[in-house]
Amino acid sequence: MDTADSILKAASLLRTATCAVAFTGAGISTPSGIPDFRSPNSGLWATADPMTVASIFGFRANPQAFFDWVHPLAETIMQAKPNAAHLALARFEQLGHLAGIVTQNIDMLHHRAGSKIVHELHGHFREATCTHCFRTHDGEVALREFLITHQIPRCKSCNSVLKPNVILFGEQLPIETLRSAQAMAKRADLMLVIGSSLEVAPASEIPLIARRGGAKTVIINLEPTLLDLEAEIVIQGDASVVLPDLLRSVEQTN
Repeated sequence: MDTADSILKAASLLRTATCAVAFTGAGISTPSGIPDFRSPNSGLWATADPMTVASIFGFRANPQAFFDWVHPLAETIMQAKPNAAHLALARFEQLGHLAGIVTQNIDMLHHRAGSKIVHELHGHFREATCTHCFRTHDGEVALREFLITHQIPRCKSCNSVLKPNVILFGEQLPIETLRSAQAMAKRADLMLVIGSSLEVAPASEIPLIARRGGAKTVIINLEPTLLDLEAEIVIQGDASVVLPDLLRSVEQTN
């Protein structure tokens, strides 16, 4: 089946689904200029040891190493704009064809695109939490100050280090977010997997939950995934190209 036929078939599935859910990974945001983590040459782990700079143990021992590493990524995220794939998903939600999004991404681009129901399994930069008194702060304000001053963000109450509310290695996923994502996956009758290799557990279990519940699966990704052989439709392509085409196909028959 060529790409055009696959898009037509995926559009038909979307139109008839009663609870379609999108599961997104780094590949949906790379067209917005945000690097992924695992590409051999360009990924964020190509030049850094994740357990040193992005684990909770490393953060507690040396928060400066984390903030030095995250500075260019945070700067990119703050400047990034949603691309056509993010906007298409927001439009699907507006049209009533998408129940919500479960994302592995921390870049907040789904919210900026206008999506309302977004479960961010790996956290986000909108909030930061004090490592001592656990007071919650406006993470984006703290991040902007950090990008200007290069000084570690600190709590306004006790002057302890602030940790952005992103999930580091060694931390559990936010339990309420995870439960909401799992519940949505159990209700789904169609799962769109977009820009994810499905290699990072436990987030990668969300499409499997939907699959076990009988949901059909559409995969849109540049590279093969672990679920390709079970999916009804696999489209190997750039999400920022494929999703707008899928949206046009759905809208033409609405």
